[in-house]
Amino acid sequence: MSLMAGLSVGFQGGRQGRTTMPMVDVSLVVAVTALVLFGLLMVYSASIALADGPRYESYGRFYFVGRHAAFIIVGLLAALVTASVPMKVWQKLSIPLFVLALVLLLVVLVPGIGREVNGARRWLPLGLVNFQPSELMKFVVALYAADYVVRKKAHLQGFWRGFVPMAVALMLVGMLLLLEPDLGAFIVIGAIAVGVLFIGGINLKLFSTLLLGVMSCFLLLIWLSPWRRERLFVYLDPWNPDNAYGSAYQLSHSLIALGRGEWFGVGLGASVEKLHYLPEAHTDFIVAVIGEELGFVGVMCLVAVFGFVVLRGFEIARKAMVMDRVFDGLAAQGLTLWIGVQAFINIGVCVGLLPTKGLTLPLVSYGGSGIVMNLVAIALLLRVDFETRCMMRGKRR
Repeated sequence: MSLMAGLSVGFQGGRQGRTTMPMVDVSLVVAVTALVLFGLLMVYSASIALADGPRYESYGRFYFVGRHAAFIIVGLLAALVTASVPMKVWQKLSIPLFVLALVLLLVVLVPGIGREVNGARRWLPLGLVNFQPSELMKFVVALYAADYVVRKKAHLQGFWRGFVPMAVALMLVGMLLLLEPDLGAFIVIGAIAVGVLFIGGINLKLFSTLLLGVMSCFLLLIWLSPWRRERLFVYLDPWNPDNAYGSAYQLSHSLIALGRGEWFGVGLGASVEKLHYLPEAHTDFIVAVIGEELGFVGVMCLVAVFGFVVLRGFEIARKAMVMDRVFDGLAAQGLTLWIGVQAFINIGVCVGLLPTKGLTLPLVSYGGSGIVMNLVAIALLLRVDFETRCMMRGKRR
């Protein structure tokens, strides 16, 4: 039975027979669909005024929403392909994909190949679009860490064979990402890998060592980088005039937008901050526009939907583990951590809870590579769920 057939059965309420349990988690599909469509609406609202400025005057009012819609279609096609591949195949591909993602992270740093934007070299130009290898790495590291736990199950309590190989792999990824630089992506990837290892049963002392090492690296990188250190300090005092008109400009205008929204917002499309006051309003700071137009209630509804998606992802992972499908369960945990951690960081930055990071809001913000890989991650979650339900029915996957 294919997952496409399972989706059809799922939305019809199930087949007649022993059980009417749908073949996929319909509630997860509905929640993700709501986030994607809401994101399309908010990208349109946040970007429509950009054409009035000199930088995007030749783009037109529908440029960003049109491209975002096209990326969603590409993401859905990629998701269909992803969902049609059995999890045992994904497990076999985990190491080759990890090596491929590492090579792409290296290639993007080569002058003349990688595309540089605002001082960061994170994109590979592919004709009409740009591809961001770090987004692929977020997906791949969940598979690689899950496969690592399965392969090293007998050695997870050891230092040299259980701890060192993964630590070296993370160091390689971190080094390449920090050369771009992309500290935000490294934080998310580190959270995915460390989370999967913890759930997989790595020795607690070694886990604590890895966690302490990762945190120490983060702090050291921040302290040794003047511009990162400046971001941290301005985050602590964004209303200082020197900060508000400097490094805290985005944060201060994000907070102004949220303040203007109050409880119920100023109305859809009526944001003032998106009118060239708040940079990157349609990408990193889309939550600020949501808060201004839909208010505190709108932001809380958004948080609730993300919370529901994360809970369903962990439930899918739990059921797979119960059925003794360790790789599938750990991969699902890693993908769910990706969505949850990145959403938490993005929203936390917009509300002033965390220092500014260049991370988009999953499934909502404008961004080609991001939305495509987010949909691929959801498709793999559904594949895990599909295969688990097939086993529960006693059917062939």
